[in-house]
Amino acid sequence: MIAKKTVQDLAEERIAEHDELLYIVDISIGSGNKILVELDREEGFVKIEDCIKISRNIEHNLDREQEDFSLEVSSAGMTKPFRVLKQYYKNVGREVKVQTLEHGRSLEGILKSANEDGFVLETKEKRKVEGKKKKEWVIEEIPFNYNEVKETKLIISF
Repeated sequence: MIAKKTVQDLAEERIAEHDELLYIVDISIGSGNKILVELDREEGFVKIEDCIKISRNIEHNLDREQEDFSLEVSSAGMTKPFRVLKQYYKNVGREVKVQTLEHGRSLEGILKSANEDGFVLETKEKRKVEGKKKKEWVIEEIPFNYNEVKETKLIISF
């Protein structure tokens, strides 16, 4: 079986040569040496050219005669949960959905900040405020540690 570290080194080699803003989100190697490399960028979106450069470097440096494999290099995808810290940094200021480990609670709001320890979600909801007749918008900033969160996904709105 092809080593994940070998694939990672080959991908990082090409990233270092061509585009420092590109980073690896995940590398998986399944049965039959099916290699899947998922990429993202710190700014903007992954281009097809980015995937081609990484794919070619991996493909040209692995020997199919020694061990057969299939290779897929793609963008991490906007609908998938965040998997690395850089994805939190990239999406500060955007609307996200957070599912917690505690009772599977789900919250939506603006990702206000992120650091190595956790992130802050700003929520906005109408609530009955004591001393008021009508419900009012209440904005709350909720801090999370990454170990409290099952998944965080970007909310895509048009």
